[in-house]
Order: sequence, then structure tokens, then C-alpha cells
Amino acid sequence: MSEENNQELEDLSPEEQKKLKKLMEKDAKSYRSPTGFFKGLVALLGAGMVIFYFYTAGLAAVATQYHRGVYVFATYVLVFLLYPAGKGRIRVPLTAVLSIILSMLGTALLFFSDMATFHARLLEIGDHYASDGLGGAIASASGLWQVGVGAVLIFALVTIGDNLLMRRSGSNPTISDILFALLSAAVVYYWMHEFENLNYRAGAENELDAMVSIVGVFLSLEVCRRVLGWSMTLIGIGMLIYGYFGPYFPDMLSHRGFGIERLATALYLTTNGVFGVMANVLATYVILFIFFGAFLHKSGAGKFFIDLPLAIAGNSTGGPAKVAVMASALFGSVSGSAIANTVSTGAFTIPLMKRAGFKPHVAGAIEPAASIGGMFLPPIMGAGGFLMAELTNTSYATIMMIAVFPALLYFFSVFCMIHFEAKKQGLKGIKGEEFPHWKIVLKREWYFSLPLIIITVLMILGRSPGYSAFWATISCVVISWFRKETRMGLREIWEAILTGANNTLIIGATLGVIGIIVGTISLTGIGLKFSDIIISMAQGNLLMALLLVGLASLVLGMGVPVTAAYLITAVLAVPPLVEMGVPVIAAHMIVYWFSQDSNITPPVCVAAYAGAAIAGSDPWKTGWTSFKFAKLLYVMPILFAFTPSILFQAKPINVKMPEIHAEVPFASVLKVDVKEGDEFVKGDVLATVLVEDKPVDIKARKDGRVTQVKTFAGGLANPGDVLIEGEIVATKTKVFSSFLSAFLGTIAFSSLTMFFWIRRTSIPEWLILAAATILLYWPTLVTDAIGIGLVAIVFIMQKAKNKREQALAA
Repeated sequence: MSEENNQELEDLSPEEQKKLKKLMEKDAKSYRSPTGFFKGLVALLGAGMVIFYFYTAGLAAVATQYHRGVYVFATYVLVFLLYPAGKGRIRVPLTAVLSIILSMLGTALLFFSDMATFHARLLEIGDHYASDGLGGAIASASGLWQVGVGAVLIFALVTIGDNLLMRRSGSNPTISDILFALLSAAVVYYWMHEFENLNYRAGAENELDAMVSIVGVFLSLEVCRRVLGWSMTLIGIGMLIYGYFGPYFPDMLSHRGFGIERLATALYLTTNGVFGVMANVLATYVILFIFFGAFLHKSGAGKFFIDLPLAIAGNSTGGPAKVAVMASALFGSVSGSAIANTVSTGAFTIPLMKRAGFKPHVAGAIEPAASIGGMFLPPIMGAGGFLMAELTNTSYATIMMIAVFPALLYFFSVFCMIHFEAKKQGLKGIKGEEFPHWKIVLKREWYFSLPLIIITVLMILGRSPGYSAFWATISCVVISWFRKETRMGLREIWEAILTGANNTLIIGATLGVIGIIVGTISLTGIGLKFSDIIISMAQGNLLMALLLVGLASLVLGMGVPVTAAYLITAVLAVPPLVEMGVPVIAAHMIVYWFSQDSNITPPVCVAAYAGAAIAGSDPWKTGWTSFKFAKLLYVMPILFAFTPSILFQAKPINVKMPEIHAEVPFASVLKVDVKEGDEFVKGDVLATVLVEDKPVDIKARKDGRVTQVKTFAGGLANPGDVLIEGEIVATKTKVFSSFLSAFLGTIAFSSLTMFFWIRRTSIPEWLILAAATILLYWPTLVTDAIGIGLVAIVFIMQKAKNKREQALAA
């Protein structure tokens, strides 16, 4: 855990802190704190990375190889210096591999004229293995005795040195760590230095390219393992196995297979792998916003994020829980992790909830349920929003705009559920405490909101996210000087820089393995096959496809961070959703929302377990309770798919050739009456076809606009062929109707799932509310009116029950 989290949780008992630390290490391992020379080196590397990217964001851009390469360089080196290799059973094989790599490098430099000759000698060993088996390979390898002798000597020296250093101080890197750091620096520097030459010789890489690539892929896996453990690393290894042994997989998944060198060069040297989309998004956007979050936290804004919600809701029904929702929204909007959000705000709000009468498992569940909403709320949205902008070629300002309402609706749903739960349990606000009026808090501390306002306004005005983050970070330092106790001097700025640099390592450690996974998907074509698998399993049913995507996201999220789960699932699941008629951005939003489910859905739900550790409650019970409060997480993707106007997106509609009940199985197109960009209304004739000498008009079934004409006069059309692609435009009326329906439906849904309206619901009342919820979520005036009527019926029924009970009591 970070030092900030340790300070925030100092009120917990040592046993509870230990339990929480163990849980958080499922998300990321704890790093060591070097001393002496290495402390300075780590600080300089981290600070150098921060300053470099602030410079590129606010002052001058740099070439692609430096923009991506510097981040990968600093991340890999820092990971090897800060994160230990682990226990002896893993250190021994790692040291052995390191020794072989270094010995091969020394042999090539000292005993061979050039790298090509050494590479050819290695290939001979492989040829002998293929023709003569293991014995032939061993005999051939005896000519490279220098590699074996050198590897043994290096292994012995490194092992002895590691043991001595670990006995002396466990806080500093060992010799093997230092060598790994130097090796990673060398292979990343090679990519930066040779970037332009690699583009020229793409597809014809030389021997050194291949060997560097193999080492680079291995180091990428090891960086991920050190920070995130084995789960995600094994997925990366599995994808490499799939890329190599492609022909041996079942027909549905098989491909021609790729050799080790072909795989390695494609995954390491090109911009489709390690240095691909993830590295670009992290270097361009995410790390700047992580730095911004570190500076905002250091400026003292955290107190404002707690004081304002306390003033607004502290004394209301279920007050502390509502404070948790509002504080999580404020913290989460600038946080990159639901778990960090849970710990930061939960350290304060969970004890308050327990004091107000909430059961420990409920208090521990509400905080993580609210915290994951921060991943949906601009301006930061974790890293997913930036990835979405990159993958959809959409400006981040647009992504922010469409994400605001669904995010606020999520917080509103948790807020409503808390209200109903508190009413059901008879819980009030925090007793015996007076909080200042919210206007007083706002008047006293309003300036803490300036960095968030600045970053949002700049992006809305069209400035780049990096530029916006640069100036918002500067503003954090400025606002800290408004009060003596929060002023950031050189020491505080330096601490914020180091905190930001360390925080980038957790997500930065994923980029190599994500590059391996995404690169292998692209290289093997499994993405297209996966689309066919989803569509065939769903049998064309969009609701079933959403269920399959949600399950895939949940399973994947058990082993990898949520941002990685989003990117991997997006590459595989967005194409089939788009093919089934979901707009591209809506499909990405579906996958992104589903990618968060592993934080609060058992059996993993690490965020919920972190809340349980703070609350001192049963983790399993807390996980299921957290799931209960976060159920809108599974409803919103359905709304995105069926009512995309909630995201300001047009809904695709296709005009198809109808079934032909005639001897001739096709029709001839006589004329097309519309062109691209034309608008049409229900009943308009869009095209005319000839079926057995009879002209048949193809009419529009809904209002819409033509996006593409897929046929032409004189062409042939088979039943089911798409003649015209169109879209139902997301007009202001439709968008407003979607917002209103979602808002009303969420109130009914919260009541339905908490079994409470103005009193506990009976089974008939619950069934009426269920029907009302479905009708309210469907965005038409008629369904909304009927839904409101049904909710009113339940209200009248429950009001009558209350009056009868009061009369009997009197």
C-alpha cells in the first residue's frame, strides 16, 4: 500500500491493516522503499518521467519513439528496481534465464565476428533438433560451450551477490534486479534508437532485431508478474502459446501458427504490440492525469471532498452512506482505481456508517459500490475513457460529454438504494454532531474545485487532455497557497511528483502483456473468429450477446486489472455487437461498464473485500451486499444497446429485402428513391424491386436518415440482403426522453431491488413495480405514463396500509 493509504488507515488495528494490505496486493504487489543511492536513482527516474511528460503536454511535442519509449523505459527500469522478484523458487529460474541471456550476449561479442554469425549458429542447433532429435541438438550445442560456462559463472556470482544483499538490506534492489533493469533499459533504448530503421525493414527484420525482441517480450512478462502477479502474466503466456501452436487448436480457433522470432518481432518491434495502443494512451493521457490526481490530493482538496458531502447529507436519512456516495464521486472522478477510491474515502466514511447504525457488512459494501462509479465519471474515468477515445477515433471531450449522465445516474441509483435501505432499517443521520451548512463550506473551500473546473473547461474548449492536465496540475499548486496549512513548497511538490510516478507503475506494468495479448489477437485473426462465436452462440439475440459479453468480462476481470479487461474485451466483443446493430461508441461503453463488474461481483471483488477489511466484516457477505447496491452496473449496458440515444448516439436500422414467395429466389432492383444523407419517415418508399414481373415497393418502417445505399438500379437482391443502411437520429426530443425514462426507471428499479417504496413491498406490489420498471426504462411517453401510473398504484396501496395500521394502533 502507498504511504498515503497507510496514513489514512492508521486508525485500524494492526491485524486489520495487515488483512487490508494482503487484499490490496491482489490488485498490485507492495513495492520496497530503497535507501541511499538507489533512493536517489528511483526518485530521479520518477521525477524525470513526470517532468518529461509535463514538458511534452504543455510546451512541445516529441517524436513517437520518444513519446512512447521514454514511458516504457522508465516504467520497466523502475519496476525492476522497486518490485522484488519474489521467493526463492521463482528467483532461481529467473536468475538462470538472466544468466543465459547475458552469457549469450558476451559470447556473441567476444567469440563471433558479428551477431548474424552467432544467430546462424543458434539456428543450426534448432535444425539438428528437428532432424536428429534432442541428442543431435545437444551435440550441436557443444560447439557453444562458452554460453554454458559463462551462464554457470554468472549464475553463481549473481546468486551469491543476491543473497548477500538481501541479508544486508531487503529494501534495496539485488544484483539480479539491477541487471534486469539494465537489460530492460537496453532493449527499450534499442527500439527507440532503431525506430525509423525498423519501419524501413518491417517484415525483413535482421538477426539482432529478433534476439532483442525475444528478450523484450520476456521482460514484458516479468514486469507484469512482479507488479500484478501471475494471473495476467499467464494470460499473456497463453496467448504466446496460442500464437505458436495455432495449427493444433480446434478448427474454430486454429490458424497457421507463427515461429518464435516472427511472433516476438511482431509483438515487440511494431506499434501493434508492446509499444502499441496501450503504451500510446498511457503516455499521452493517463499518466498526466495520475500526476494531476497526486497533486490534487497533496493540495488539500481531499478535505473539501469530504466536508462538502458531510454538510449536504450528514444529518439526513442514511446520511453517512450518502456522504460516501458523494465523496466517492468527487474522489473517483480524479482517481484511476476503484480500490484506491474505496480505501481513501472508506477510511473515513465506513466508520461513520457503522456509528449511524449500518451493519458492518452493509457499511463495507456501500463504499466500493459507490467507488466504482468514479470509473465512469469525467474528467478522468480511470484510463478507460482515454482508451475509448483512441479506439473509436473520437475526441475525449465527446467521450466525457456522453459519459456524464450515465455516471450520475449510477451514483443516483446507489443513493436511492441507500435511502430505501436506511428507511427500511429506520436509520437516521449521524447523531450528536452538527455540520456547517453546505453554503458555508462552499464559500470557505470553493477554490478546491478549480482544478476540476479548469481541466473540464479546457477539454470542452477543444484543448488536448494532456494540455488540460498540465494546466490543471499547475492550478493545484496555486490553490494550495490559499491556506497556510495546505501550501505546497518544493518538498511537497517533490513528494507529489514521486507519488505520481509510483502510481503510474501499477497500470504501466500492464502495457507489455496487453500489447502481447492485443498483438496476438491481431496477428492470428482470432478477433474475427470470436465475433462469429458470439453471434452464433447468441443466435442473433442481442440480449443474449450482452449476457455473454458480461460473463466474458467478469471472468477476464478476475485475472487482470479492469482497464486491461476493457481493452482486451473491446478488441474481441465490440465487432460482434456492432454487427448486431449497436453503435460503435455504445458498444465500447457496454464493454467498459461490464469491465468494472469484477470489482464488486463475487468471487473476486477486491474492492468489496477492501471495504470489508476496513469495516471488519465478512468479505463474502460484504461482496454480495456490494453487488446488491451496484446492480445498475448491469442495467446500463442494456440501455446503451437498446436506447443508444442516452449516449447521444443514433440507432442503426437496416432496410432489408423481404422474403419472396415465388419461384424465382431473387428480385431485380428497379430504382432507389433515396441517397446518402436523405431523411425519411415511416411509410416512405425507399426502393422498388421487381418480383416475377410485379413491382414491389420497399417502405420505411420507422423515421430515420440514410447513411449508405447498398444497392443500385439494375442490381439483384436476395431475401435478407441489406438494401439501405440508415439510422434513427438522436434528436433532442429522443435524448431528453431517454434521460427522463432512465431517471424514472432508476427510481423504480432501486425500489424494486431493495423491496421498499414507502414501506416494505409485498409480492403483488413487487410484481407491479417490476412491470413499472420495465415500462419506465423504455423511452416513450406512453410507457412512461403507464409506468408512473403503476408506481402510483403501489404508493396508494402502501399509504392505505399505513393508515390502517395507524388506525389499529390508535
